[in-house]
Amino acid sequence: MLKNLFSPVRIGKIEIPNRLIVAPMVMNYCNNDGTATERYIAYHEAKAKGGWGLIITEDYAIDPKGRGFSNIPGLWEDSQIESHAELTKRIHKYGTKIIAQIYHAGRQTNHFVIGSQPVAPSPIPCPSNQEIPHELTIKEIQELVEKFGDCALRAKKAGFDGVEIHGAHGYLIAQFMSPYSNKRTDEYGGSFLNRMRFPLEIISNIRAKAGNDFPIIFRISGDEFVPGGRTIEDTKAIAILLEKAGINAIHVSAGVYASAHAIIPPSAVRHGWITDFAAEIKKVVSIPVITVGRINDPFLAEEIISSGKADLVSMGRGSLADPELPNKAAVGKFGEIRHCIGCMQGCIERLFKNIDVKCLVNPTLGREIEFAIKPATSKKKIFIAGGGPAGMEAAIVVAKRGYEVHLYEKTDKLGGQFELAAVPPNKGEFATFTAWQKTQLKKLNVNVYLNTELTTEIVDSEKPDVVIIATGGRPAIPNIPGVDKPNVVTAHNVLKGKVDVGHKVIVIGGGMVGSETADHLANHGKEVTILEQLPEIAKDEQDSVRYFLLKDLKENNVAIYTNTPVKEIVDDGVIVDRNGKEEKISPTDTIVLAVGVKPVNELVNKLEGKVNKLITVGDALEVRKALEAIEEGYKAGLEA
Repeated sequence: MLKNLFSPVRIGKIEIPNRLIVAPMVMNYCNNDGTATERYIAYHEAKAKGGWGLIITEDYAIDPKGRGFSNIPGLWEDSQIESHAELTKRIHKYGTKIIAQIYHAGRQTNHFVIGSQPVAPSPIPCPSNQEIPHELTIKEIQELVEKFGDCALRAKKAGFDGVEIHGAHGYLIAQFMSPYSNKRTDEYGGSFLNRMRFPLEIISNIRAKAGNDFPIIFRISGDEFVPGGRTIEDTKAIAILLEKAGINAIHVSAGVYASAHAIIPPSAVRHGWITDFAAEIKKVVSIPVITVGRINDPFLAEEIISSGKADLVSMGRGSLADPELPNKAAVGKFGEIRHCIGCMQGCIERLFKNIDVKCLVNPTLGREIEFAIKPATSKKKIFIAGGGPAGMEAAIVVAKRGYEVHLYEKTDKLGGQFELAAVPPNKGEFATFTAWQKTQLKKLNVNVYLNTELTTEIVDSEKPDVVIIATGGRPAIPNIPGVDKPNVVTAHNVLKGKVDVGHKVIVIGGGMVGSETADHLANHGKEVTILEQLPEIAKDEQDSVRYFLLKDLKENNVAIYTNTPVKEIVDDGVIVDRNGKEEKISPTDTIVLAVGVKPVNELVNKLEGKVNKLITVGDALEVRKALEAIEEGYKAGLEA
C-alpha cells in the first residue's frame, strides 16, 4: 500500500532509503555554546532507529549573533565539530542520512538571546519580536556569506551528508529575498535579482568551500502570508534561479514569524494544506521537491507522492509524536502509530518561551534515556484509579514493565476530559491519542473495569502494592445566585452530549473550555454569547490555536463580553457588571458553566497508610493541561 513512500530517492550524490524526512525543528536540547549534548544526540538517534530516511537537523547557527533561541546547535567555529561528529556517526549506523540546516535568524531574534542588537537587510523590526535591527553594511553582508560557507564546510567535516540553507520562515536569507522586509536600494535590494544576490552568493561560497558534490537543499516559504510578502509565483521564479545556482533539492514551507500559524499550523489547519505549493514548484524545476505542513499519517504521505505533488514528505511534529512511525508503517502496524494531534502544547508553546520542547502524546521525547522502560525485577500488583489520559498512560508503562495492572474507571468510557477535548471544531484528531492508548491497554492485557470506582473496600480486599490515583477533575460550580436553575448546565455535560441545549445560549467563562464549547455550539447553529470577567478570552490557548479559534468565533457571530463578571442568573438571562453598572443580558434558553475544574482527590486521604506506595497524578494532583497530566502518568508508571 505504501510502495512509493518506501522507495529510494537521490538528492545529489546521496541515496535516501525512503521518502520520509524528519523536518528541522528547534528543540533547545544543545549546550548554550552550540555543542551537542547526549540528549540532543539520543533524540535524533531515536528517529534513525525508527526508520526515517533522512533527518534534517534544526538551525545550525553560522554565528552566535544569529541564533533565534538559546540552546540551538552551532558550527560557527571548529571546536564545535567534534560533538556533532558523534551525532552523525550514531545516525549513520542505522542507514539514515542526516543533513544540517544552517541559518542566521536576522531580525527574528532578540537582544536577550544574542546579547546585542539583531541585524537585518533594513532597520525594520519583525512584527513579532519588535526590536529594531541594525541595517547590515555591504561589508557585513559579505562577511556573513563567508560564514555560511565556513559553516557548511564544518558540517561536511562533522560527517553530515549535506546542508539545508534555511531561506524560509522570515529568517535572514528570507528577509533579503522579500520586499516585505528588504527595503534596500543598493546591490542587495530593490530589484528581484538584487534581492536574490545574498542567497546566490551563499550557494556559490558553499560550493567553493565544500565542493560540487556536497548536497545542498534550500528551504523556502512558498507564500509568506503577510502584506507585501512573497507569493507562490515569486517563489517559483526564485526556484528556477536556485536550481541554476546548483542546489540539489528544494524544501517548500510557508510563513514568517508574523504569520507563525503558517509555519507550524495547529489542528485547525487542514492536512497537507501547502502541498499545492510544492506541486507548483515541481512545474518549474527538475530537482527533487520536498513538501511539509500538517502531514501526520503515512497514507497521506503516500497519496502526496503518488499524486506527483512532491518527491519527499517532511514530517516535523509527526516524528516527535512517534519516532518509530516509518518502521511501524513499513510492517503494517498502523494502529500502533501515535499521531501528532496539532495541540501545540509541548512544542511551539514551550519553544517560544525559549525552553526545551516536549510532546503531549510522547512523554519520552527528549528524554529517551531518562524515560527508558526497564523490565520489572519483582512481582507487583498495581491499581490505577481513573481512566483518563494520565491513568491510561500510567497503566501502559506499568504493563510494559511486566507488572500486573488493574485500571478502574467509574464511568462507562475511557478517556476522561481528554475525550471531550476532541468534540469542539477542528479538534477531532485528539481522539486518535485516546484510541492509541486504548489499543495499547488491550495489547498489553491490562485489566480494565468500567463503571467501577476504585474504593477502599476494593483496596482492602485485593491488597495492591501500589495505587496510582488519576481521578482527574470535576467542573467547578461558581457561587452565583441562580446557578441551580434547571436551564443551567456544565460545559462538560454539553460536550458529552448529555444535555439538550436551546437555541440561545450564554456561556459563562471564556477560557479554553468555555471558548471551545461556545465554538462547538455556534457551529451547530446556536446563537451564542460568551461572558468573561477577564480582559480577553482563550488566553490559556497557544497563540496559533487561539488565532483560528477567535477567527471561527467571529465568523459564527459569537457575541463576546470581556471584563464582564456575572452577578446573578435569572429565569430569562443573567445580570452582569459592565463598567460598574448592572446590566441584564437576555433572553436565553440555556446557560453553560465553564469556569474551571477542581481536583477529584478524596481517595488520597482514604488510602493513606493502606498501601505501600500511593502516587497522585494529573488533575487529581493539580488542574493543568493534558501535557503535564500525561507526563505525570508516564513517570508514575516508571516509579510504581
